[in-house]
Amino acid sequence: MRAGRTAYQNGLAAEEIAAGIYLREGGRVLAERWRCPEGEIDLIVDLAGMVVFVEVKARRTRDSAAGAVSLAQWRRLGAAAERWLAEQATGAPDCRFDVVLVDGAGVAERVENAHSFDV
Repeated sequence: MRAGRTAYQNGLAAEEIAAGIYLREGGRVLAERWRCPEGEIDLIVDLAGMVVFVEVKARRTRDSAAGAVSLAQWRRLGAAAERWLAEQATGAPDCRFDVVLVDGAGVAERVENAHSFDV
């Protein structure tokens, strides 16, 4: 149970690091850990009028974090994003999917437009 708790706390810390990246650029966090039947989105950010759906991956290394998003997870993220847009958005905002990779030292790398809705 202790390892699961540590992983959860590391995930929360990584999400805070990721949110900080967007906040420093003038972004506004619309939702954190948004859940629906289709899945969960770690962060949803308004960045200069664009809705950014952010998946945060924290692992010991950047490469292991990068490899941690599966095709099935992308499908769930896409479905959850479509649900969020249907429930929350007004009009048809510009959107993108980003991934923020956080290594064991807390160093973060943002990958913009990491995926599309066409999965």
